[in-house]
Amino acid sequence: MVFRKPPDGGWGWVIVVVSFFTQFLCYGSPLAVGVLYLEWLDAFGEGKGKTAWVGSLANGIGLLASPVCSICVSSFGARPVAIFSGFMVAGGLMMSSFAPNIYFLYVSYGIVVGLGCGLLYTATVTITCQYFDKRRGLALGLISTGSSVGLFIYAALQRELIELYGLDGCLLIVGALSLNILACGSLMRPLESSSSPPPDKMCVDKVPEQYFVYHEKTVEENISILEKGYIDEKSVNNVPDCKQDSILNKNVLSSINVNEKDTYKKKVVEQTNFCKQLAKRKWQLYLTYWKETVVLFKNKVFSALFVAILLFDIGGFPPSLLMEDVARSANISEDDYYMPLISIIGIMTTVGKLILGILADFKWVNTLYLYVTTLLMTGVALFAIPFAKSYLTLAMLSGILGFLTGNWSIFPYVTTKTVGIEKLTHAYGILMFFAGLGNSLGPPIVGWFYDWTQEYDTAFYFSGFCVLLGGFLLLLAALPCWNACTDQSSKLPPNTYSYKVASNT
Repeated sequence: MVFRKPPDGGWGWVIVVVSFFTQFLCYGSPLAVGVLYLEWLDAFGEGKGKTAWVGSLANGIGLLASPVCSICVSSFGARPVAIFSGFMVAGGLMMSSFAPNIYFLYVSYGIVVGLGCGLLYTATVTITCQYFDKRRGLALGLISTGSSVGLFIYAALQRELIELYGLDGCLLIVGALSLNILACGSLMRPLESSSSPPPDKMCVDKVPEQYFVYHEKTVEENISILEKGYIDEKSVNNVPDCKQDSILNKNVLSSINVNEKDTYKKKVVEQTNFCKQLAKRKWQLYLTYWKETVVLFKNKVFSALFVAILLFDIGGFPPSLLMEDVARSANISEDDYYMPLISIIGIMTTVGKLILGILADFKWVNTLYLYVTTLLMTGVALFAIPFAKSYLTLAMLSGILGFLTGNWSIFPYVTTKTVGIEKLTHAYGILMFFAGLGNSLGPPIVGWFYDWTQEYDTAFYFSGFCVLLGGFLLLLAALPCWNACTDQSSKLPPNTYSYKVASNT
């Protein structure tokens, strides 16, 4: 498909608006699942670790399946994928209202809703990048705030709906609201070139000439056979007409059968060779992919970044899911609640994304050190949660954690500085896969700690330790003195980037 030059405006602003609302509608409930988590604990009576799998799957499965989501959007386009995914999210939420047990929720809410959110995220980012070039950073920043605003609003909305209509009614209403994604998806008009040939013509033009040889050759052979039969007919004048016709038909049929067999064998050989060459090329692509992956992991900063993002999501994601239960475990009365703690996390995440994104644009700011700072501060805040025994202190910690979680906005900058722009897609896909793995594992691990110790203190000490460990490893790998020592002891492999080299590039 041939695309026009990105207009950086016009219908692109409509794309930004509908992408914002798409992320708002699809991520609102999964990110604010902490409100539903309390109701599921009471409804099914399962352990906290087992129940936490529902929310962790809903938030992690989209990142784990990011390669599949990218293939779907590339193959079918953003609009069809968005509309189909809208049905998935709405259907999964409505199905969850009829869940007889927690295992049903693993599929309906965790996998179906989570996969739909992953597809919608890929579709919105792809269509926005197609419409914007110079203002791409601004456009992506605007649509990414949709999920944070959704977290802020849906936390209070779901809580109110549960009080009015119960858990099942809440899920039905939220699922019905998600059907608005279909309207948003229908407005995602693809940016196609008006001068591009029609699809049928394009498909015909792409077919190799060798596939037309068989048909043309067969026609020529049939014509020559008929001419030969006509000459033979003239040469046998003494034979009766009926015998001439039978002899002619036999000659023609036998000649056609022989030639068709030979041509069919040639066609089979050609197609077999073509399949072998295609398989060989695919195998070479796979080998190249794994070689490039090995080269990426030879870069010590990238390896440290891979460990840091995994540990950060294991330790840093559980508060957004479990903070409401932490307040209930601390015997904080609901009368003291001025605002749901998850709503505070959501609004401060939006603020953090904007402020950290602005800081990353300053030339004097080292984005890698800025990211490391957010990791270390997150670890300290997680260590402080066991000491918070009032709504005010938990609200303050929720705001700090929400602001620091906004470091997602600078993560692409850090990845680019680490591996270079030419390897960004490959590296970012690997990192997002392990981020999804961390999202999926973090809340169940914290829940299992509670089931084991009957208190959250040990769980959040573990979470803080994970985040601090990842931050210190990344800081150690990025220090200039460590780079100097490594350069003196050994040389970097070819095509491997240190942070210093990539940042200069």
